[in-house]
Amino acid sequence: MAGIAEIIAVEHARSTKDQADALGFDASGIASAGEAIDPENRLGAWLERGYHADMAWMARNAATRRDAQVKLPAARSVVVVARNYYAERPQADAGSGKVSRYAWGRDYHKVLRKPLIELARHIESLEPGAQTYASVDTGPVLERAWAQRAGVGAIGKHSLALRRDMGSWFFLGTILTTVELEPDAPAEDICGTCRLCIDACPTSAIVEARVVDSKRCISYQTIENRGEIPQDLHAEHGDWVYGCDVCQEVCPWNRFAATTTEEDFLPRAGHANPDLEALLGLDEKSFDAEFAGTTIRRAKYAGMMRNAAIAKANQTQP
Repeated sequence: MAGIAEIIAVEHARSTKDQADALGFDASGIASAGEAIDPENRLGAWLERGYHADMAWMARNAATRRDAQVKLPAARSVVVVARNYYAERPQADAGSGKVSRYAWGRDYHKVLRKPLIELARHIESLEPGAQTYASVDTGPVLERAWAQRAGVGAIGKHSLALRRDMGSWFFLGTILTTVELEPDAPAEDICGTCRLCIDACPTSAIVEARVVDSKRCISYQTIENRGEIPQDLHAEHGDWVYGCDVCQEVCPWNRFAATTTEEDFLPRAGHANPDLEALLGLDEKSFDAEFAGTTIRRAKYAGMMRNAAIAKANQTQP
């Protein structure tokens, strides 16, 4: 027979999930914060192989990422939510580049922060003195590992969280909390023997299942890299000027994705397939104005000009 504490944990978990639904999240799940999230030290092995490239912060806060209780002492539960961002790619005109699907609309950090904080405040109201720490992929939290542990999504061979109903076209938010919530069963692998994402990667950046070498990844090179993109990768970048969706586009589970209900994630005019000539013609002020409020500004003006020049050169190669 369940004790009082277990009954309360079940009720609090149900209340948390109901609130997540009311706030518009497409899925939610809960994991116990007391269990090691990376018992095989996969993060450490990835860092040792230098696959984080020059993203030094990944190494600096590795210990915090591996243990939720380092970030929030006395954390007992981790709540994970998912929000679908899928939309069909608009028809592309000749001479245009490609932007990764997640960056077509308003910056998802801005869109998701308010409902995530509201959910955190709801969790805090469940228990006197409760504490939370909320993050949309900017904090030292292994979001995808927690998503798998919380039953929100398995980790696909492309290293992204993956669901049967949304594929991999969704954002994750996490909330660490000192409130005890009944945990869900972990998500099970749904990739099986499929390796379409591995074989389709233009730069062979997926070196093995669930392991990506950032130094070869188009998304890393076009967004995070502040220097020159290695010459031997230029041709493989194709038309991509911000990010890359190839590994997701070939995933069989993404056939089942429905269009997002969040209007802020729908493509702004010209942002899914920007005209390369027009993009290259922007000065820094006009670039900032055009892409204000979007994640595209993360690549910065110099980075986008570099990316657009490579894409244009690829289109003019015989």
